[in-house]
Amino acid sequence: MERTLRLGRLATFAYFVLNGFLMGMWIVHIPDIEHRAGISHAVLGWLLLLLGAGAFAGMQLVGPLADRFGARTVVPLSAALCSAGVVLPGWAANAWTLGAALLVLGLGNGCLDVSMNAHAIQVERGYQRPVMSAFHAAFSIGGVLAALAGARMLSWGWSPVANLGTVALLGLAIAVVAAPALLGPGGTDVPETPETPDGTAAAKGRRRTRTPRRIWGLATLALMVMLCEGVANDWSTLHLRNVLGAPAATAALAYGAFSTAMTIGRLLADRVAARFGSVAVLRYGASAAALGLTAASLSSSIPLALLGWTLFGAGLSGCVPQLFSAAGHADPDAAGANVSRVAGLGYVGMLAGPAIIGPLTQVMPLHLTFFLPVAFCAVAAATAGILRPRNAAPTRLEAGGGATDSGKGPARAAPR
Repeated sequence: MERTLRLGRLATFAYFVLNGFLMGMWIVHIPDIEHRAGISHAVLGWLLLLLGAGAFAGMQLVGPLADRFGARTVVPLSAALCSAGVVLPGWAANAWTLGAALLVLGLGNGCLDVSMNAHAIQVERGYQRPVMSAFHAAFSIGGVLAALAGARMLSWGWSPVANLGTVALLGLAIAVVAAPALLGPGGTDVPETPETPDGTAAAKGRRRTRTPRRIWGLATLALMVMLCEGVANDWSTLHLRNVLGAPAATAALAYGAFSTAMTIGRLLADRVAARFGSVAVLRYGASAAALGLTAASLSSSIPLALLGWTLFGAGLSGCVPQLFSAAGHADPDAAGANVSRVAGLGYVGMLAGPAIIGPLTQVMPLHLTFFLPVAFCAVAAATAGILRPRNAAPTRLEAGGGATDSGKGPARAAPR
């Protein structure tokens, strides 16, 4: 059983890295694809909404499918769809074909995002300790690998079709090779005990007809936190460049500091969650993020602003994985559907962040608009208790290491 869990965990890492790599390779090739399609930046901006719409649709579609057929079946198919979809923008010759390509790519990305997170929940249940944050760090690592590989491939002068076609074949190979290691239904020997208001296990086979209010609460927090991530992705560099007058090379360090802190923080967040609990990770992480962005916003010093963006990334790093984990563990029979709600609304927040900040700059300076995400971080910190199941005994996944898994004795030793 321990070997099965280890292989399942490695396979999950592979799919998270693959997802980050595929989307990173698309991003690296955006300028060439835009030129080939003969469109303006403004048209590209509108077409990117189709990428988001496809992702949102895929998330909502695949959640129930993962619950019905199992992540072991859905994850490889989703990875294959995302891999095949990444080559389509390279073939686009105009706005219409690019829009259709982005819709398919977004659909594959959304399907892979939710299905691999649903499987990550299954792996975490088997380990009986937090492991979710490391998977999200693997996604970031995939993006870094895409930046390095994409730069090298572009230097060879290959066309977008050749580059992305090669990436698609690699993705399809990984999807097939990693599939046998995924956990099937009942792939762990941990009893499934979905949370109910009275703290008892739900009857086996029972299905909820409505999404519980707690899941919508987690989804709302995911929207707020991922909106904050979106703000950093699109506005951190512009903040240093336009507000503080930093040189272009120095301004780029703002996003670099944020993303690096996010990746390192996610590699460490599982151990912190195991020691202090997921509530503490969200509460103090969101508080640190609010403090960091406040410092960056009010600072007139470039080094202090960079430090603020670093703290912002470190604070946010563990927040989203805790929300996904809580949604997945709320009801093992509906883990996919619940994760799809949280991921879907969170993705809306990621897209909405840049769109909200832009119009706000028409009525106030850019650095003052950052107090909107600061407020969202404060809300997340104040409501972090939602991660704790109501009227349920704490488990190792909520209360940290050393707790029992059901109040009946020590949790079994998990593989490391």
